[in-house]
Amino acid sequence: MKKGINQWCYPAGTPLDRVLEWTKQAGFSSIELNVGKPGEVGLTLDTTVEEGKKIKAQIKAAGLEMDSLSTALLWQTPLSSAEEKMQEQGKYVVRKMLELAHELDVSTVLVVPGIVTEDVPYDECYERSIAAVKELASVAEELNVKIGIENVWNRFLLSPLEMVRYIDEVNSTHVGAYFDVGNVLQFGYPEQWIRILGERILKVHVKDFKTSVGTITGFTNLLAGDVNWQAVMEELQQIGYRGALTAELTPYTYDPAALAYDTSRQMDLLLAPHLTPY
Repeated sequence: MKKGINQWCYPAGTPLDRVLEWTKQAGFSSIELNVGKPGEVGLTLDTTVEEGKKIKAQIKAAGLEMDSLSTALLWQTPLSSAEEKMQEQGKYVVRKMLELAHELDVSTVLVVPGIVTEDVPYDECYERSIAAVKELASVAEELNVKIGIENVWNRFLLSPLEMVRYIDEVNSTHVGAYFDVGNVLQFGYPEQWIRILGERILKVHVKDFKTSVGTITGFTNLLAGDVNWQAVMEELQQIGYRGALTAELTPYTYDPAALAYDTSRQMDLLLAPHLTPY
């Protein structure tokens, strides 16, 4: 397994050259960029193939690799929306991510599959979400890029058994799980999710969580919360996971590079017996 870090671990607006410099100096092997709105740093919905390839070359020149893309845009335009225009915009976001990933030789894009709200009941969220993902799966297959369905705090897919059912119902070799370790701890145990999801797991996000807090402010640095990291690492080994563990944490208020250095040291403790030389 390799050490990865998400662009969100740095303050919004941090120049990409700084992100890559600090990531490499901190000892990470890979960077995960986020597809944002036009005008944001890095990849956006307006990024052309030529611009994307320049960014890819910049990453390579920094001595890093990139094998996954994420986005926060699907919180604003969910695939489960009852409004057709909004749902179509969500599909456009995923298609753009798939196209960029294809051109940049990135294997996986992260997808938030839907959001259950007071106005979007669970069953309707499931129906609209899975119909959209099935449609997008054909695009993923054509471009040979995989869609990783993430478990997030969206009141949806709340158990590993349901996640398995959802992925298997899509029935595509190009759709699996983007598993977030810390997101599970409020209502389950990540090591159990890993065992049950098994080879459906395409990519892994890591952060910790303090169950005594129990709210979004409970997310914290690796080793500072209640995740049973020994059990997590053992289960990842058991399913044969060999990809990156990508840190997704909130930037520090002071010193934009400090979080990367701290997280790298913490990940060394997790990965020392398992780390594959880069």
